[in-house]
Amino acid sequence: MNRTIVFKCGGSSLSELSPKFFYNMNTLINEGWKPVIVHGGGPAIQQRLEQLNISFEFVDGLRKTTDEMMDVVEMVLSGQINSQLTRLAHSYGINTVGISGTDLKLLEARPINKDKYGLVGEITYVNTDFLDTLLDKDIVPVISPIAVDQYYSRYNVNADTAAGAIAAALQAQQLVFVTDVDGIYIRDKLLEQVTPELINHLIDTGDIYGGMIPKVQAAMNSLTHQVAEVMIVNGKQSALTDNNLLKGTTILQEGIELDGTFSNI
Repeated sequence: MNRTIVFKCGGSSLSELSPKFFYNMNTLINEGWKPVIVHGGGPAIQQRLEQLNISFEFVDGLRKTTDEMMDVVEMVLSGQINSQLTRLAHSYGINTVGISGTDLKLLEARPINKDKYGLVGEITYVNTDFLDTLLDKDIVPVISPIAVDQYYSRYNVNADTAAGAIAAALQAQQLVFVTDVDGIYIRDKLLEQVTPELINHLIDTGDIYGGMIPKVQAAMNSLTHQVAEVMIVNGKQSALTDNNLLKGTTILQEGIELDGTFSNI
């Protein structure tokens, strides 16, 4: 069984990662898991753009990225957040190395739609040999989602998208979204396993609402033929099950029949 597990840490949750989260990651490593960390940094990017009086706009939920903005995006993601997260994980005894998606062309991309989104890219290739070399030496890669194309032009890649592409390329056992919630709760009951069909049903009924909707939608969008399981876990109050597995909500492509099980929760 492939023991690779990809963690996607959102920009808004990075400052709230608890010592317990890193303790649990150490436990997973000791159990034979090989973590890969992909991080975002939207709030920090926005703050820096505002400080520099650089205007920006969101188009379809993506920050349209100009050449001027690309310098700021790379500075914040690769220069600031990547270094901070790598240093923090290392302080808890995790053998980490911070890398950008531009290093050894780890992440190759093409523009989604340059006229509409500017320098926002989608992943076309992941240098898995590079990652496997690090993982084989028990080094945890901490990846900034900046990518390059064949001409070495830079692209800003959504961290959810980058994490999903990396997990698929590595054929990871799990992709884990680290958030500020334990998972999907329905009337104080943690749902340990769900499917996209069930999630959509619970959104329609209003049982999943507000800020939880984009979290579960991002997780569902990462399900592919190569990534069959996506988890939502809490970075502030990270927990393990009795079997030393992460506790949260696992979203499966299939395997749960939608019946009346949740109608009375």
